[in-house]
Amino acid sequence: MENRPAAAPRFASTALMLGNVVTGCAVLAPAGMLKELSEGLDVSIRTAGLLITFGAIVLCVGSPVTAWLTSRIERRVLLSATLAVLAATNIASAFAPDYASLLGLRLLMLAVGVIYTPQAAGTAAMIVPETRRGSTIAYVFLGWSLAAAIGLPLIALVSHRYGWRVAYGGVGALGLISFLLLTWRLPRGLFGAPVALRTWLDLARNRLVVLLLLVTTLYMAGQFVIFTFMGPLVARLTGASADAASLMFALYGVFGFLGVAVATRIVDGWGAYRTSLLSVSLVLAGVAGWAFSAGNYVLMAVSVAIWGLGFASSNSMQQVRLVAAAPSMASASVSLNTSVLYVGQAIGSAVGGVLYGGDFLYGMGYAATTFLALALVTVVLTRTHEPG
Repeated sequence: MENRPAAAPRFASTALMLGNVVTGCAVLAPAGMLKELSEGLDVSIRTAGLLITFGAIVLCVGSPVTAWLTSRIERRVLLSATLAVLAATNIASAFAPDYASLLGLRLLMLAVGVIYTPQAAGTAAMIVPETRRGSTIAYVFLGWSLAAAIGLPLIALVSHRYGWRVAYGGVGALGLISFLLLTWRLPRGLFGAPVALRTWLDLARNRLVVLLLLVTTLYMAGQFVIFTFMGPLVARLTGASADAASLMFALYGVFGFLGVAVATRIVDGWGAYRTSLLSVSLVLAGVAGWAFSAGNYVLMAVSVAIWGLGFASSNSMQQVRLVAAAPSMASASVSLNTSVLYVGQAIGSAVGGVLYGGDFLYGMGYAATTFLALALVTVVLTRTHEPG
C-alpha cells in the first residue's frame, strides 16, 4: 500500500528534480569530455566512449533489479543514500589513476545511481494530488533537461579548460548539495507498493506498457548513435573548435529545457499521447536534419536545436504515460522504462562506436534517423492501446 503525506513540504519536488540533475550529469559526463579523457588516459576516442556503453549496460540490468530489491525501503532514506553514493564516486573519479580505475568507479556509480530516476518519479506521484501528477513528474524529470542544458556544456567547457578531473569534482560537489537538500525537504514515511516477481509478468502482458518500452528503446538508440560522439563528430565534420562543440551541447540542452517546460504546461490539457507524438516528431526532424546537413556547422546547430526541443519532453511523456497505463505498478514500469532507456543508449553508442571507428561519419546520421522513424511509428501504434 502506498503512503501519501497530508501535504508535501515546500520545495520537495524541486529537491527531487535537482537529484535528477546530478544523475543526468553523472550519466552524460563522458560524452562532454571524450577528447580530454582519451588524451588524459591514453586511450582511443572509441575506447573512451565505452564508458557510456558499459555504463548503459549496468544501468539497463540494474534498474529492474534494484526496483525489486529496494521497493520496501523508505523513499527519503533510499534516495538520499543514492545521492550520497553518486557524490562520493564522482569525487573519487577525479582522482582515478588510469582508465580501468575510472571505468570501475563509473560502473559502481551507475549500479547505485540507477535507483534514483525511477524512484524519484514514483515518489513525485506520492506527494501531489492525482490532478497534478502528470505535470509534477514532468517537472521532476526537468532535472535531466537541466543536466543537458547547463551541466553537460559546463562539463565540456571545464574539462577543456581545466581538465576532466576538475569536471568530475564539480559533479561530485553538486551531488553533495543535492543530497543535503533532499534530506532536508523530502518528507519521511513514504513507501511505495512492494514490487513482487509477479509484477514483471503482469507488465509483460500489458500491451501498452510493452509498446511504450519499445518506443523508449528505439528513440534512445537513435539519439545515442550521434550523441555519444557529438563532440568529436562536430570537430571532424566541420573543423570546429572545442568551444564550438561545447556550444552544440548547450543548444541541445537549452532547447531541451524549453521543450520540457512547454510539455509540462500543455500535457494536462493536450494529453500525454499527443504531447509524446509531438516530442518524438521533433527528435526525428532534428536527427534527420543533422544527417542531411552533416558538414555545415550552422545547419547542424539548427538541427540540434530542433532535436533538443523533443528529447527531454519525450522522456518525460514516457514516464507520465507509463504511470497512467498501470498506476498500481508505476514503480516497476518506470524502472523498466529506465532500464530500456539504457538498453537504447547501449545499442546506440555501440552502433555509433562501430561506425565512428570505421570512419562512416556521415552514415551515423542516417542510422540514427532510421531508429527514430521506427520510434515514431511505434508511438502511433500506442494510440490504439490507450486506456479508455
